Amino acid sequence: MLALSQTFKGRLLSRPLESRVRHGIHTSVTSQGHGKGHRRTSTTMRSLIMGSPGAGKGTQTKRIAQRFDIITLSSGDLLRKNIMEESALGLEARAYIEEGGLVPDELVVELILKELSTLKGKSWMLDGFPRTLSQAKILDAHLKEESQPLDLVLNLDVPEGVILQRIIDRWIHPASGRTYNMSYNPPKRVGFDDVTGEPLAKRPDDNVETFKHRLDKYYELTRPLLSYYQVQGILRNFQGSTSDQLYPLIQAELETYLN
Repeated sequence: MLALSQTFKGRLLSRPLESRVRHGIHTSVTSQGHGKGHRRTSTTMRSLIMGSPGAGKGTQTKRIAQRFDIITLSSGDLLRKNIMEESALGLEARAYIEEGGLVPDELVVELILKELSTLKGKSWMLDGFPRTLSQAKILDAHLKEESQPLDLVLNLDVPEGVILQRIIDRWIHPASGRTYNMSYNPPKRVGFDDVTGEPLAKRPDDNVETFKHRLDKYYELTRPLLSYYQVQGILRNFQGSTSDQLYPLIQAELETYLN
């Protein structure tokens, strides 16, 4: 396990969070009623899932996709696929990701909108996009042109200390994107993928210093999105420390909304 500097530990404990979870076992959901947002115009649902790096968005979207007829789309997975294929977009994005920065809006927007164009008439959930207010406005404008505005935004609020430990303990199978965590989801054989037996690896950005940089970027650029979507009346906040604490709250919200 990587050792943390006392300075960074202090930052993790002292940084204010909107709706901070003060006790590790506490879970809750807060929301703004549907009446404050737009009226639903179809039986499909267009949604986002938000949360700081390492909050567990990917884990939740997998469970959501298994339970509901919702297509989940991860901007991170799309970017990593392009990087592995060494596409023009992937090569350009690689440098930003390895330095812990955010991929420029124009690159991500081009990728996401292309994917959304194939999902008309279907329910979908975006993970990792939009990350900035400018991206959110571009997405809103695009959906408005299609007369299909966003219906719901799910925000995962997880304590920073919990997130950091997840980052330190996380390993991936590069070819498939399968993710393991030494704390709660370890591989059957340490260091190797359960399915292929191939070696596992760390993501270039899964280290303390890069995490600090990513977190700073998140607060600077992504947190304002919560206010943006709250004003629209479509934001739902979920507080908890583990996937098993959060998922029942999310499932109940989606079932209520879709029914």
